[in-house]
Amino acid sequence: MDVMAAAEELYADLVVIGSGPAGQKAAIQAAKLGKSVIIIEKDKNPGGACLHSGTIPSKSLREAILNLTDFYTKSFYGQKDILRQKISINELNFCLNQVLEQQIGNLERQFDKNKIQLVRGLAHFENHHQVAVLTEKNQLTHLISGERIIIATGSKPRNPNNIPFDKEMVLDSTRLLSIDHLPKDMIVLGGGIIGSEYASFFAALGTQVTVVDKRDQMLPLLDKEIGMHLQTALGKIGLKFVGNKEVDEVVRHKGRVEVKFTDHSSMESEMLLYALGRTANVDHLHIENAGITVDSKGYIPINALFQTIVPNIYAVGDVIGGPCLASTSMEQGRLAARHAFGAETHHFPTFYPIGIYTIPEISSCGYTEEQLKNLGFRYEVGRAYYYEIAKNNIAGNDPGMFKILFHTDTLEILGIHIIGREATEVIHIGQVAMTFNARIDYFIDQVFNYPTYAEGYRIAALNGFNKVKHKR
Repeated sequence: MDVMAAAEELYADLVVIGSGPAGQKAAIQAAKLGKSVIIIEKDKNPGGACLHSGTIPSKSLREAILNLTDFYTKSFYGQKDILRQKISINELNFCLNQVLEQQIGNLERQFDKNKIQLVRGLAHFENHHQVAVLTEKNQLTHLISGERIIIATGSKPRNPNNIPFDKEMVLDSTRLLSIDHLPKDMIVLGGGIIGSEYASFFAALGTQVTVVDKRDQMLPLLDKEIGMHLQTALGKIGLKFVGNKEVDEVVRHKGRVEVKFTDHSSMESEMLLYALGRTANVDHLHIENAGITVDSKGYIPINALFQTIVPNIYAVGDVIGGPCLASTSMEQGRLAARHAFGAETHHFPTFYPIGIYTIPEISSCGYTEEQLKNLGFRYEVGRAYYYEIAKNNIAGNDPGMFKILFHTDTLEILGIHIIGREATEVIHIGQVAMTFNARIDYFIDQVFNYPTYAEGYRIAALNGFNKVKHKR
């Protein structure tokens, strides 16, 4: 029997490979333009790594930890152990699964509403217009042809072969979500966003967490002052950071994991989270059949309009490299679909907020102080500490600050950095102001609801403006 003949043949104006944030928004945008759309998803449920092992699980876990441990109530009373209670992994998983079920339902309703067909299976290119879909056992189920194809297969943890991963002690960020108990102690290799977020979560649960990185601070992409604030805050919940160390070997012992470093030192713990980067998820795609190759870092090269070297094939999201955020991936998918079908579009914005969901959370928009120094800008800094904000006094006296960078002469806002409760929400006020080229005195002349965290903008603006005024 001819295997190809047994496969169901389908056609769509747009074929999207992957149903994460980038693929979802690309598919919905094309459907809104009146195009027929098929999404191919390898997993049982739509949503991609973002929904099942990345953004949504980690942020749901964070929220559950904050609620179940009475984290903010403890900080209000100033005694971190006063209300500490034993939290089980089952309680955390219950909260997580509630969110996942709701999100999966929302996605499926969106696909149905927009007449987007979801085909489950592993996709690989036959040529630049046709994609084969196979089962896990490599059985061909569909041959799908499309006028346009968008690759949105995301990324996966970068797992070197010499690291002895398992499901109990040596974990990546995906395996971590399946643990059956909370460890007494944990080593996190990697002080980037994923490592820092999970490290802070487990520290809040009472696990003794040590973060190890080859750099001298966690999250080096941050404004340095904000980074120092973060490490101080994390230190208060028991997290330890060890910098300037490179991993030589990871060894599993009975009930313990040992990490050996290139400086001949070592440390051990009950669990280890390996969080040293992610890589594009392209291994199974056979992109070479479509005339596409990856670059030296393993990502798919694209132009400013998200087209690959093959004009009818686009790539969006983590598969093309940074910034690797769900928010930016969504917009990339939307813009790619608009360009693919000739709708009015624009280049991807260079200006957008970044949110990091550590405890405390961080969000920023624009330049850091270090970047302004390197560029030779004349700038001033306005600061508002959370202890100055009435809302924070009411809610729990948590650590935090607003930091606004602005041009000394023109007063134009150049960067906004917030660490503390609600940072990822209130950053958008600053983002909008910067988009319209507002000056620092804009925040001074506005009335803010009182008491709110947003009032921090006004306090920081007054702090910075008074420094400039006194110089003149």
